[in-house]
Amino acid sequence: MRRTVFTEDHESFRASAQAFFTKEVQPHYADWAEAGLVDREVYTKAVRNGLTCLSIPEEYGGAGEPSFKYSAVFIEESIFADCNLGALRVHAELCLPYLHAYANEEQKQRWFPAIANGDIILAIAMTEPGTGSDLAGMATSARRDGDHYVLNGAKTFISGGANADRILVVARTAPLDPANRRAGLSMFVVDTSSPGFTVGRKLKKIGLPTQDTVELSFTDVRVPAADLLGEEGAAFSYLSHNLPQERLTIGVSSLAAAKRALQLATAYAKERKVFGQAVASFQNTKFVLAECAADITAGEALLDKALEAHEIGDLDAADAARIKLFLTELQGRVVDKCLQVHGGYGYILEYPIAGLYADARVSRIYGGTNEVMKTIIAKSIGL
Repeated sequence: MRRTVFTEDHESFRASAQAFFTKEVQPHYADWAEAGLVDREVYTKAVRNGLTCLSIPEEYGGAGEPSFKYSAVFIEESIFADCNLGALRVHAELCLPYLHAYANEEQKQRWFPAIANGDIILAIAMTEPGTGSDLAGMATSARRDGDHYVLNGAKTFISGGANADRILVVARTAPLDPANRRAGLSMFVVDTSSPGFTVGRKLKKIGLPTQDTVELSFTDVRVPAADLLGEEGAAFSYLSHNLPQERLTIGVSSLAAAKRALQLATAYAKERKVFGQAVASFQNTKFVLAECAADITAGEALLDKALEAHEIGDLDAADAARIKLFLTELQGRVVDKCLQVHGGYGYILEYPIAGLYADARVSRIYGGTNEVMKTIIAKSIGL
């Protein structure tokens, strides 16, 4: 079915993104996967080529383009090129919106020009070793001391934390109130060169080999009060405000991965011969891939409707949860079936389908587990 969500401008942008991945990413991707870390220069090149962080206003050196659809195109093309740059997505699609929404003018003047030039990389630190998706239960603390806050605690599963220059850290600035666990959380934009800040282990994962995922620790880190983002104690509402875009971002990448898996499986089935005939000639293969194609068409209709809703500010938390739940589950089903079509070769990392399979599993976990998504959806229907 023909997509109508993208215009000619988006398709022109798509061509630029394809050229970028062909020239700047694919030749180095295997080396980055081996290192478990993308060269930070790719962030700079992506920004300076006008492919990401487009939302920064022109007065700060950006493109002044608020539409998320360009980001969706960039994400899709990264997956189609077999180059999953998750940490770059965190920087541009998860972190930057917090600065747009809650940074004051002085902070925007300090941070936006450097981000627009590719000189500042952002990450966000919410998850803690003992809390997982329970953000209200976090224990990292920030105590006011004159014109600074003193930050102590630990974070884990932080995507892009190794390369980041500034990390959005959520910490408790008031004691935990059992009657209102969401109160007393604040957000700080922490300079990673600060004494007492440490990047710990780079965690080894099943998939996403180029996405550095690290532990962070804060030991008496002095954060200027001027780097408090928004109001003290209001961070939980800030997180709730931006989570729909985060979950939409996951939906975009999940559907793109399913599309890529179907593309790979279809091509493989046509060229691979078994018992003297192409795998694609067997009815079972045709039916499996037809099921995948139908799933993807349904998922695309849902995603495109969500993209349009987000464009006008009408994508709420419950709808975003539906997007993440449906599309990540779809991703898992489709990628699994497409790997099966590859037979034994699908289990070999030399084949891109193996990477898609390994990457797919975390989609149902990060950005809020799918169990949390079901809870949000159930609440929205009165349960």
